[in-house]
Amino acid sequence: MRRLVCLLTLSALPLIQSCSSTPPPATVVKPQPNSAFINQTPPSKAVYSQGVSKGDFANRPNVDRFVQRMVEKHGFDNAELHRVLAQAQRYDWIIKLMDAQAPTTTPPTGPTGAWNRYRAKFITPDNVQNGVNFWREYEGELNRAQQIYGVPPEIIVGIIGVETRWGRVMGKTRILDALATLAFDYPRRADFFTSELEAFLVMTRDEGMDPTEPQGSYAGAMGYGQFMPSSFQSYAVDFDGNGHTNLWDPVDAIGSVANYFKAHGWEKGQPVAVRGQGQLPGYEHGFQTRYPVATLRGAGLAPTGSLGNHQQASLLRLDVGTGYQYWYGLPNFYAITRYNHSTHYAMAVWQLGLAVRDAKGSY
Repeated sequence: MRRLVCLLTLSALPLIQSCSSTPPPATVVKPQPNSAFINQTPPSKAVYSQGVSKGDFANRPNVDRFVQRMVEKHGFDNAELHRVLAQAQRYDWIIKLMDAQAPTTTPPTGPTGAWNRYRAKFITPDNVQNGVNFWREYEGELNRAQQIYGVPPEIIVGIIGVETRWGRVMGKTRILDALATLAFDYPRRADFFTSELEAFLVMTRDEGMDPTEPQGSYAGAMGYGQFMPSSFQSYAVDFDGNGHTNLWDPVDAIGSVANYFKAHGWEKGQPVAVRGQGQLPGYEHGFQTRYPVATLRGAGLAPTGSLGNHQQASLLRLDVGTGYQYWYGLPNFYAITRYNHSTHYAMAVWQLGLAVRDAKGSY
């Protein structure tokens, strides 16, 4: 589905991967010595000075311009960076999947159960149990993240669960291939993906990783939390204190997700969303709306729980098939949408996290 962050409609590139019922075990990518950027003598420096001499991105003016900018801005070696990009592969299927993200259907004129179907992808007995197992294994790190960043474990667990099934489905596309394909052969979003390729190459150099090894989504999202490389630059943290920041490590991912939410306005101790009693047909809805609570009450909607200290809320509408549920969306709900710009996504993250929390506490 869709990060960073995600991100994935390309209002927030869909960060969520499609998942099978029996996902494969996670492969944790540990930082490796980065032979691509260590001082060494390439086979023939002159061969690369005019651009990539082989591969899908051979002798491309846009590639040459990118390399020159990386040399001037970040101090990369021209020949070595050309050698890395010579190993990148272009894939048409990546471009087709990216084009498929554009909405193509006409909005329904009545309730169809869209929220029920979306929710059912994530909140299942097996998935909740996997979330309980993850929470128990990393309970100390989740509690430490809450203490430092103010973000409760259920939100961190919910994000990682929706994004990658707690590391089971992190993507099998080489990040270098995904970002090179979209940076150099996808004009509609070339600027965005060129900046992501830049951030990725800086990340692998600084973390001592071989840039040809990391794998993730077809859009370049990485690790347990499916961060885009620019989100790595801004929000990733070395939460296990080993001197490396590695999003394929669950401990670093936990701290990084918590740091992301703190940076995007998470309010410690405040509610996320509150179910409304009543119907408001004709009112604009969505996480981007803002209404005074008094206005919603005057129109016939009443909260079924505390709104904390908030006097304004967004109006959320969920299609449950037999009709619509209306919810008050509060700033913490909006913070979840900074990860992926979707009401369904944010609600699934929150409700999955709550389901795991409740299951964990029941035995």
